[in-house]
Amino acid sequence: MADGAVSPAVGVVGPASVPPASDAAEPASVPQAEGTVEPAPGQPGVGGQTEVPGERAEAAGESAGGGPARKRSAGRTRAVPEPPPVLDDAELRGALEAILLVVDEPVSELTLAQVLEQPAERVGPMLDEIAAGYTAAGHGFELRRAAGGWRLYTRPEYASYVERFVLDGQSVRLTQAALETLAVVAYKQPVTRSRISAIRGVNCDGVIRTLVSRGLVEECGTESDSGAYLYKTTIMFLEKLGLNSLDDLPPLAPFLPDDVEELADATR
Repeated sequence: MADGAVSPAVGVVGPASVPPASDAAEPASVPQAEGTVEPAPGQPGVGGQTEVPGERAEAAGESAGGGPARKRSAGRTRAVPEPPPVLDDAELRGALEAILLVVDEPVSELTLAQVLEQPAERVGPMLDEIAAGYTAAGHGFELRRAAGGWRLYTRPEYASYVERFVLDGQSVRLTQAALETLAVVAYKQPVTRSRISAIRGVNCDGVIRTLVSRGLVEECGTESDSGAYLYKTTIMFLEKLGLNSLDDLPPLAPFLPDDVEELADATR
């Protein structure tokens, strides 16, 4: 360059060297800055992709919950079962009393708890409280444990009135022989028919059949030595006598003769 020539000023644009625009050229991909307006729902966004409104709302809702977005599997949504309602003491008492009024046999605490959908730890103490309340109030009936469950019974002091009203000579009573045989089975069980006959001094085959048909006695296996059938009392026996177990049977000692040991040896 010759001295004194003026150099072009900085920033002066020279001749345009931009190539001519082509119809096939793709538009430049411009990154979207924060705060820019997104395309309307259903309209193509950047790059030609379409965003479904439901997916955006679901992702926003899950993100707002404070956790990462989770995908839902169609058809795998399980309904959480509602816990059973907790009954207060008054409702639990009333429900138990209503059930006990209609049962025809002793019902266990576990069965009552399952029916009422309440913890068994509440049912047992409530039954004890109801029984104590009936006794304290002097009702003509009582709530009693019998045959492994609970049932309402009339009080023994009113038995004569109940018998006069309910029985009135219409029920078939057990004979003396049947009562004696039943007592032998109750205190000696399991016991064979030959052993019962030896204790009573008479054949008891017919009486045993009667007791079995009444549901008071049942077979419970065979004797290992002789193969003879063994008999025991049933749950109905405990229910009819109002006993919870055989341990509640009254002791025999006050009713036995003085020479009972000699009699026992003689029957062996």
